[in-house]
Amino acid sequence: MSHFITPENIERLKQAQEADRVQLDYTQPIQKEVPKDAAVAGGDSQIGTVGCVAVDSEGNLATATSTGGIVNKMVGRIGDTPIIGAGTYANHLCAVSATGRGEAIIRGTIARDVAAVMEFKGLSLKEAAAYAMDRVPRGNAGLIAVSSTGEVAMLFNTTGMFRACATEDGYSEISIWDSPTE
Repeated sequence: MSHFITPENIERLKQAQEADRVQLDYTQPIQKEVPKDAAVAGGDSQIGTVGCVAVDSEGNLATATSTGGIVNKMVGRIGDTPIIGAGTYANHLCAVSATGRGEAIIRGTIARDVAAVMEFKGLSLKEAAAYAMDRVPRGNAGLIAVSSTGEVAMLFNTTGMFRACATEDGYSEISIWDSPTE
């Protein structure tokens, strides 16, 4: 837990408290009093998804993704999380969970694309994940993935993405911002 208590996150908390607003992750707080006809940049939140990917000792794969939702969403809007292949996907090659702007993730079917590129182009998980993420407009998505052999990929094209990884050989990583290995 202490890995996520950073000066930047403490400052975001102070800003949100001063604005008397509830916000998720990287959304900038909105002023208390906003004129009705004023446009408010960054007022909705696209961050908040929780995803998990796993592989067991026999190479069986699983993924789970739970949406964080969007503030003030259009009535009836369905995001990427419940759409298999868009925000979540697993097969015999890999398991993928995505986060970000649902519309961009749905258009790119990024979770399924990672598996398809591995299968049809013969790319590694990291290469396939990079290929899928390159097709999503910058600032719109991130993903975590694991292959049946235990290769891990955690890529994003946003400011940051809360993520963690642990392997049976003792390796662990907990990060928010860009990593030199990504």
